[in-house]
Formats: sequence, structure tokens, C-alpha cells
Amino acid sequence: MDRLLVTGGAGFIGSNFVHHLVEHTDVAVTVLDKLTYAASEASLAELPRDRVELVVGDVVDADLVERLVGEHDAVVHYAAESHNDNSLADPSPFIQTNLVGTFTLLEAVRRAGTRLHHVSTDEVYGDLELDDPERFTESTPYNPSSPYSASKAGSDHLVRAWVRSFGVQATISNCSNNYGPWQHVEKFIPRQITNIIDGGRPKLYGAGLNVRDWIHADDHSSAVWTILNHGRIGETYLIGADGERNNLEVVQMILTHFGRPADDFDHVTDRAGHDLRYAIDSSKLRDELGWHPRFGDFATGLARTIEWYEKHAEWWQPHKRATEASYAARGQ
Repeated sequence: MDRLLVTGGAGFIGSNFVHHLVEHTDVAVTVLDKLTYAASEASLAELPRDRVELVVGDVVDADLVERLVGEHDAVVHYAAESHNDNSLADPSPFIQTNLVGTFTLLEAVRRAGTRLHHVSTDEVYGDLELDDPERFTESTPYNPSSPYSASKAGSDHLVRAWVRSFGVQATISNCSNNYGPWQHVEKFIPRQITNIIDGGRPKLYGAGLNVRDWIHADDHSSAVWTILNHGRIGETYLIGADGERNNLEVVQMILTHFGRPADDFDHVTDRAGHDLRYAIDSSKLRDELGWHPRFGDFATGLARTIEWYEKHAEWWQPHKRATEASYAARGQ
């Protein structure tokens, strides 16, 4: 595998994957990215130009996608609209990118016979009760609860159908919530970090009891690379790092890092349809493919993430005011 096409590779999770490839492999990478507000050309700027090429374009552009797919040995498909609140305000971009974009890509890899890995989310499974001892597995029924998660569920079904109907060489992964460098300040962890750096207070939805299973973006990257190289065609693998924390705990960990009191935050209006708990059982990935997370300790990964945002204020500050104004308009 010498040349890899990464859709959405200038976004948060995709750019971390590209960084991981440059650091740990010899492959040449082409990034296809629309450069929406959630993507950043700066996230790739430090990478060597002889290893990473950025093509600005839309994954629904069939001619462009077909040409790029034909020039590469494999495709990793990160491109997606992914913010739940935005999907509630206007679902249409989620249908276009997540469903039509995935269809466009599947048709291109079908014609070219190119290997595909499709990156998805644990949100397709809905949520679990806070006291439920179970976790999501590859056999958990889909039960999406937002336009975002429904569009990702639909894209997963498209991939499975193209594998079965047309013999497309594809795998799927569903990952838990990511954190790490280059994540937009609208997202939960960077929003709290940057609020404090800016002299403000963290904002907590409702009582803060909603649980997420956090994984560092670099661990997600290593898992995707493992699946791309060793995963069985047609299989789905869940990616998680046993990082379950409720939102209140995360906010208090961030406050503690900055030496602030544990109650130095504001309660804000809860998100509509806010899922209670996500939890990933990644046994299949670990047992079959031998993958294990490097950041098994959430506190360590969180501290490194905070340090990154402290050092890269020039990247996130231009977006901060507009983001907070949008949240304020919703009482959040």
C-alpha cells in the first residue's frame, strides 16, 4: 500500500490520522476535504509536501472522487458532518455528505476495485441507561436518535450493502468519542478548555451525568490503520479505550488541571434528545487484530490535550467568539 486517499483528512479525526501515517508509515497521502468550518488547512501545514497532498473538493463530486480513487491503493473515509446540534438545526448537509457522499465513494471504489475503510460512530447504536452493565458490541441493533447519527447509520448500511451486492472490499469501524489536537472549539472538551484559557467558565449540559467513552484521536488512528491492513473484509470493528466518564467528571478534571475549584462552571440548557451513555466493547478488535490503546489513562491524554490548546491559541481563537455566540443564542 503506497498511496492512500483520506477523505475528510483536514478535519479533527482525519487530520490526526494523517499525522499518524506520516509519523509511523511510509505511505503517501492525498487528502480530499471540502474545508468546511470544522476543517483546517493549518492542521496539515507542518506535514511534508512530498508525503501529503491536499485536494480541496467535495466527496459528492462524482468525477473528482472517481479520478482520485483510481490513483490510490486504498481509501479511508472520514468525511462527514458530525455535530449533533447542527444536525438538529439543519439536517440537510448531513444527508448530503454522510449519505450521498458515501454512496458516491462506494460507486467509485466499486468501479476501481479499490480497498475501502469506512469510519463511523458509536452513536448509530443510540444510547444506554446509566446503570446498564452492558456495552455496545458489533451485534448491537442500530437505534440512532439524531439526524447526524441516523445519517451515519444509513452510510454504514450502504457500505454493507455494497460489500454484499457488489463485492466491494470494505471494512467499517464505529468509534467512541474522540479528543485530542485540532478539534473544533464547538466540541465538548475543547470548548471547556478554551473557555478557561479565555478567562471564562466551563459550560455543563443539564446535570452533567451523560456518559461518554473517550478515546484519544491518535489511538483511533492506530486502530483504523490496523483494521485497514489486517481487518477481514465485510467486518465491523468497534474502537474504544475504556474511557467512560460523565460530563461532570470531565469538566472537574479540566478545572483541577488549571487549579480552579471543582464547582467553577455554569449549568446550561441541555441538548435536545441528549443521549445518556455510550460505552464500547472493543474486544473483537483487540482479540482478533491485537490492537491496544496507547492512552489507556484518560487523565494523561486529557492533560496532553489541554497543553496542546494552550500552545495553539492562534489556531482556535479566531473561531471562539462566533462559536460561543451561537451557543449563547440557544441558552447553552
